[in-house]
Amino acid sequence: MKRAAAALLMLCAPLLMGQAKPVLVPDVSQRDIEIAYSFTGAELLLFGAILYPRGRAPDPEDGPVDIVVVVKGPTQAILVREKAKVAGIWLNAESMRYRSAPSFYAIASSRPVRQIVDERTRAIFELGVDSLQLSPASGAIPEVQQRFDRGLVDLRTRSGLYYEAPGAVEITGGVLYRARLAIPARVPVGRFTAETFLIQNGRVLAAAVRPIDIRKSGFERFVASSARDYSVTYGLVAVALSVLFGWGAGALWRRF
Repeated sequence: MKRAAAALLMLCAPLLMGQAKPVLVPDVSQRDIEIAYSFTGAELLLFGAILYPRGRAPDPEDGPVDIVVVVKGPTQAILVREKAKVAGIWLNAESMRYRSAPSFYAIASSRPVRQIVDERTRAIFELGVDSLQLSPASGAIPEVQQRFDRGLVDLRTRSGLYYEAPGAVEITGGVLYRARLAIPARVPVGRFTAETFLIQNGRVLAAAVRPIDIRKSGFERFVASSARDYSVTYGLVAVALSVLFGWGAGALWRRF
């Protein structure tokens, strides 16, 4: 009997240990976002609840509880070129190719991320645009790589594809949370992820992920799928239409 009880305790130990940690139950207002010709952007609501062991929220004296939400787009290869002024003319100089970089990155937090976690934790979980783990395709000295990293982040920040929203997460009663993030009109299509982190005293206590699909709809979807699935036919049709429109414009010009 004692051996059976001990075996049962060993089997249930992982479950008991799991119950000693809080659990996140996140969701998003839109799991599917469709982009049409009139798409001017969207607002994404991310919300959820924190389930604490035995239903008890932590004592405020133990430290504040923070929520960080990260929305990432699919990774893509990209070539970054650096401009240089030669004889008064701006020309392409050095360049660096990246094997993978997030096509979209937005982070919302209940407080500035630097006040929530240290630099090491930010790097591990990629919390912040300055903590993204970019993957250059070729080796370069650290100074050059950092310069191109900053350039890539700056380009995408100016286009609205990378941004931070400190203080955008609202926590109610230490249990419910919500945040709003803007999806720009120039957002790429593909499978996105919404990652939610529960943090206290600089430690990540729980994490959860929800997928988001952004895709084209209507005529834009037909064109995109044709270019992807029937590239040769798409190219021939595009050339034929260009010739046809050029001939038509020339004929009208000669008539008038």
